[in-house]
Amino acid sequence: MADEIKYEYKTVQTVRGTDGLVIAKMQKDGWELVEQAQGMLRSSLDFRRPKKPLPRLLIGTAVGGLVILAIVIGVAAALEDGGENKDESNKPAAATASAEPSATSAPTAARSAAAEVITPQNNPEFAALLKTDSCDDANLDFATKYKGKTVAFDGSIVHMAPHGDYDTRYDFLLGPGDKGSNTGVGPAFKYEDVNIHDLKLSGRNTPATVRAGDKFRFVAEVGEFNAKQCVFFLDPVSTEIR
Repeated sequence: MADEIKYEYKTVQTVRGTDGLVIAKMQKDGWELVEQAQGMLRSSLDFRRPKKPLPRLLIGTAVGGLVILAIVIGVAAALEDGGENKDESNKPAAATASAEPSATSAPTAARSAAAEVITPQNNPEFAALLKTDSCDDANLDFATKYKGKTVAFDGSIVHMAPHGDYDTRYDFLLGPGDKGSNTGVGPAFKYEDVNIHDLKLSGRNTPATVRAGDKFRFVAEVGEFNAKQCVFFLDPVSTEIR
């Protein structure tokens, strides 16, 4: 059919928990998420977008140009056959260039976004931090060194309470691991003054709300560490259900 949409496809490998960042970047570039396969540490994202059709005028011009080119080549060949024979060894080798992009290439921006996310698997300092006490000096050291960077870790909601007099904005206390209110190891991560929408929940059976004990893959931006309260502030980027 003349109006049938033709697509180009790309597959992007991401560190688990950074899917939201990569998907948002690809969608800005016009890509549509077709399929998402999640592994233990990495996810595979399949995208597609419609190929841009060539304008009819451009197609007609290209065809006309090919016809003229064919005539010129034919005339040149005829003239060459009638001329003097030349030494084949003196002829320059023909150079060819492929206009087709590599099938294995991946979006540089998407790979860069995934590589910049700090996880316990790619950063020994973060792995050690998740096992320290909430008041340990390692909290301040990490916050100072990596402020503004993005981290991702498996954790749970330790406690949540309304922020001030608000009914729909909350303060969340997060901890690494799956123990919820019984968490006893690791920093006291805190989301302050956020609503449920700010969490950017994703995954299967996404709930309308959350509660203490719920387990997630948290992706967040590193903020300040309050040494007096032993609280490590984060800003939510995405929250994936586990």
